[in-house]
Amino acid sequence: MQRQISSISGFRASDLTLGETPRKQSRPIQRAIVLMLIATGLLSLHVGRLVQLQLVEGKQNRERAENNRVREVPKPANRGHIVDRQGKLLAANNLARSIYLWPKEQTPEQWKVTADKLSPLLKIPAQEILEKLKQVDPSSYRPVRLRQAMPPEVFVPLAELVGQMRGVEVRPEARRFYPEGSLAAHVLGYIGEATETDLKAHPEYPMGMIVGQMGIEASSNSKIAGVWGYRLIETNAQNQELRLIGETPPKPGETVQLTIDLKMQKAAEEALGNRRGAVVALDVKTGAVLVLASHPTFDPNLFTRKITKEDWQNLQDLENPFLNRAMQGYPPGSTFKIVTSVAGMESGKFSPDSILNTSAYITVGGIDFNEHSGGYGDIGFREALAFSSNTFFYQIGMSAGPEAIAKWGHRLGIGKDTDLKLLGLGGGAHGQMPTPEEKEKIYKEPWYAGDTVTMSIGQGLVLVTPLEAAVMVSSIANGGNRVKPHLLTSMTGTPETKPVPTGIKPGTIEVIKQGLAAVVTEGTGRGLNDGSIPLTAGKTGTSEVIGQKDHSLYVAYGPAEKPEIAIAVVVENGGFGSIAAAPIAKEVFQAYFGKPKKVDESVVVSP
Repeated sequence: MQRQISSISGFRASDLTLGETPRKQSRPIQRAIVLMLIATGLLSLHVGRLVQLQLVEGKQNRERAENNRVREVPKPANRGHIVDRQGKLLAANNLARSIYLWPKEQTPEQWKVTADKLSPLLKIPAQEILEKLKQVDPSSYRPVRLRQAMPPEVFVPLAELVGQMRGVEVRPEARRFYPEGSLAAHVLGYIGEATETDLKAHPEYPMGMIVGQMGIEASSNSKIAGVWGYRLIETNAQNQELRLIGETPPKPGETVQLTIDLKMQKAAEEALGNRRGAVVALDVKTGAVLVLASHPTFDPNLFTRKITKEDWQNLQDLENPFLNRAMQGYPPGSTFKIVTSVAGMESGKFSPDSILNTSAYITVGGIDFNEHSGGYGDIGFREALAFSSNTFFYQIGMSAGPEAIAKWGHRLGIGKDTDLKLLGLGGGAHGQMPTPEEKEKIYKEPWYAGDTVTMSIGQGLVLVTPLEAAVMVSSIANGGNRVKPHLLTSMTGTPETKPVPTGIKPGTIEVIKQGLAAVVTEGTGRGLNDGSIPLTAGKTGTSEVIGQKDHSLYVAYGPAEKPEIAIAVVVENGGFGSIAAAPIAKEVFQAYFGKPKKVDESVVVSP
C-alpha cells in the first residue's frame, strides 16, 4: 500500500532515466540571463549618456555650469544731455528704479507663475511680461527689464516680494527727464525701450536698451545713447554676489547742443498758448533754428515710463499733438507777396521803381477779384507791401506768370529746395507752388487765369510751411542768400549749412526791405512799433479757409537796419495777421532783444 502511495505522490531519483533533468531547475538560469541582459542594457545607456555629456556636449555643459555661478551683469549707460545754445538743460537724467528677471534662474513654466505674481504690482498684464521673456533664449544669463522708472507706490510693496522670487531683482538706474516739460517737445522727441525690430537691426543692443523714438532723441541717438558696460560677478545658489571678477564701465552718451534758445522758445510757446499753430525763428545769417514751436503738443516725460491708458487717452483728446505744424503747409496769404514781388522784378517786366494803378477790383475771366478797400491809386512796390494791396499784386502775378512765381519761390526756400534732412526731425513736408504743367499732372485739371491771380497773393493751390516762410524772409533780410535751417550747433558754419545765393538783384532786395519796414512803421504791422523792441520789418497775412475762420500769419525780421533774426508765425483760424500772429512775433523779439529798461522819470537831467 505504501509503495503504491509513493508511486502516486512522487518519484525517486532512481526512477529517472539517464540524461534527464528536472524541468523546474531551468527557470533560475533563464531569469539570471534576462536580468544580466537588462543590467547590461541600462549600463550601456548610462555610459552612452556619459559619453554624450562629457565628450559631445562637454564644452557647452561646462559653460552652463560656469554660468550658474558667474554672471555678466549689464550696466546701462546714461544718455547724454540735450542742451540749448546757452548750455541750459532740455533733457537730462535722474535716479529711478527698474525691475529685472534673470530668465535662466527659472523654467518657462515658472515664468508664468512669476508673471502672475508681478502683474498686479507692476500694473502690467502677465502676458506682456511673458512676451518680453520669450524674446530671449530660455538659457540666457542676461536679465530682462520688465519695467523701468517705478514710482514709490510700486517699488515699496515690490521690494518685500522680490526676495521671495528667485532671479528677480530691483536695480537703481538713470531715468530720462525733461525739466521743461512739453517745451520744444517736437524738437526733442521722446524715448522708449528698443523694439524687436531695433534689436535685430542693432545686435549690439542689450535687452532693455533705451533708444530715441522721435526728434533729436532719435536722429542723434548714436551720440546720445552711450555704450553699456558690464560687471562679471560670481554668485552662490541663492543668487547672492560673492565677488567681482571683472568690470567694463559704461560709456555715457555725448551731450548734444541745440541751436534752440530756451528763453525765446518759452516766449513763443507761451504767446501761442492753447491755439493751434506754429512759430519759427532763425538766425538770418547762418540758418540756425532759434525757435521751433508747435501746438498742440505733448510732454515727453510721459514716455520715460510705461504710459497709462489715461495718459494715452488724454493725448488722443488733443488734435494731433505729435504733428509738427512748423513743418506742415498752410496757405500763406499776403506773406507770399514777397515772392510775387521778387518774381515780378526779376522777370524784367517791372523795376523797383514801377508804379501801377490799383482799384476796388479787377475782372479776370468774368470773375471779380477784390481789393481790401476802394483801391490805393497809383502805388509802387513799397506802398503795395506796406498796405498789402491785392490788385497791385494781381497785375504783377499775371504779367510775370505762374512759372516765374514758382521759380523764385523755390529759390527763396519754398518747396523742394528746403533740405529738411539737416533738421533731423522727420515727418516734415514741403510747401507747394504748382505750375500749370504740375497742376495738370497732380490734379488732372487745366490751369485757369484765376489760378494765377490767386497764386499771386498766396491763395489757391499755394502752400508754405512756417519753416519755409522763415527761410523766405531770411533770404530778404540777409541780402539774397537762402539759409539752410539746422538744429545742431555743431553744424553751424559748416559746408553743408552754407547759405545758397538766390541770384536776386540788390535793387529788388532793397525795395522789398523798404516795403517790409513800412509795414511796421505805417502799414498793417504798426502794433510792433511801440518802442518796446528795436524797429523791425515784416509782412502780415490772412489766408482764407473754406467754412472756417481765416488763418493768421506774420513773417518778420529784426532789427530792420541790420537784421539778425527772422520769425514766421501761423495761428490756425486766428483771423487777421495783425491781430493774432504779429503779437506773438513781438513776444519772441522781446525775448531775443530783451525788454527795454524803464527810465526813472523822477530823475531830471540838467541841460
